[in-house]
Amino acid sequence: MDRLGDDFWELPEVFEYEGQPVRWHAIGTGEPLVLLHGTPFSSVVWRRIAPLLARRRRVYYYDLLGYGRSHKEDGQDVSLGVQNRLFDKLLAHWGLERPDVVAHDFGGATALRTHLLDGRDYRTLTLIDPVALSPHGSPFVQTARRHEQAFVELPAYIHDALLRAYVAGAVHRTLSDEEMLRYTEPWTGEVGQAAFYRQIAQMRDEYTDEIQDRYDEIRCPVTILWGEQDAWVPLDRGRELARRIPGADLHTVAYAGHLVPEDAPEAVVATVLEALG
Repeated sequence: MDRLGDDFWELPEVFEYEGQPVRWHAIGTGEPLVLLHGTPFSSVVWRRIAPLLARRRRVYYYDLLGYGRSHKEDGQDVSLGVQNRLFDKLLAHWGLERPDVVAHDFGGATALRTHLLDGRDYRTLTLIDPVALSPHGSPFVQTARRHEQAFVELPAYIHDALLRAYVAGAVHRTLSDEEMLRYTEPWTGEVGQAAFYRQIAQMRDEYTDEIQDRYDEIRCPVTILWGEQDAWVPLDRGRELARRIPGADLHTVAYAGHLVPEDAPEAVVATVLEALG
C-alpha cells in the first residue's frame, strides 16, 4: 500500500460502514482499550504505544473514515458528524460495552460525541490535546476550507510541501524522513490529495458546539494530557476543558507539541496506565 511496506503497521481487518471499508486491528489480551487518532493523522500515531498497552489490555485501533487506509472517495462525508456514528457501530461490532478509551485531537471529539450523543459508556476516557472547544482550526485550515477545489488542483509538489510543513507544525521535535512519510503517505496522489482537503473543508465548529456545553454530563473518569508546546490547540484550551469536566485530571508534557504520541509516547503510556488504575 505504501513505500514503507505494509508490515510496519498492520490493519488487516475490515469493517463495512455504509458500504465503505474501515480498516482496523486489535492486539493483546485482557480488558478492552480503544485508541482513536486525530487529523490529519491515522492510527499510525499509536505504533509505539499500542504494543506496550497490549501487554495488559486487548487494544483496538482503526483509521477514521476517509483517513489512513480506510476508504476515500469523492463526495464522502468524513466530518465529525459521521465519525461518532462510525465509532458507535464499531463498538457494537467489537462487542464492547464499557471499554477504556484513549483519544487524540479529532479522536477526542469523536469519543466525546459518541459518549454524549450516542449514549456509549466508557470505563475511563483519556483525552490527548483534543479538539473539544469552539472555535477551532489554524489559519491554514481556515484558508483551505474556503478554497477546497483550488487546493485540490495544486501541483503535487506544492501540495507535498504544504503537507509536510503542516504536519511538521504538530510536533515539537523534527521528524525523520521516514516518520514524516508515515503521516503524509495517505494524503498523496490524486485520491489522497483530494481526501486531505476534503476533510479540512468539513471541519466545522457546529460539531463541537453541539457538545461543549454538556461536558458536565460525562459519566466516567477523565484524564487530559496536553503538550506544553502545542501550537495548534494551545494549553489554555486544555485548562478550560478541564474546568468544564467535573473531576478531570489535567497533565502537561514538556517539550511536546500537539502530536504528543509522537513527541512523548512514554508520557502517553505512563498517563494511560495510571488512569487505568
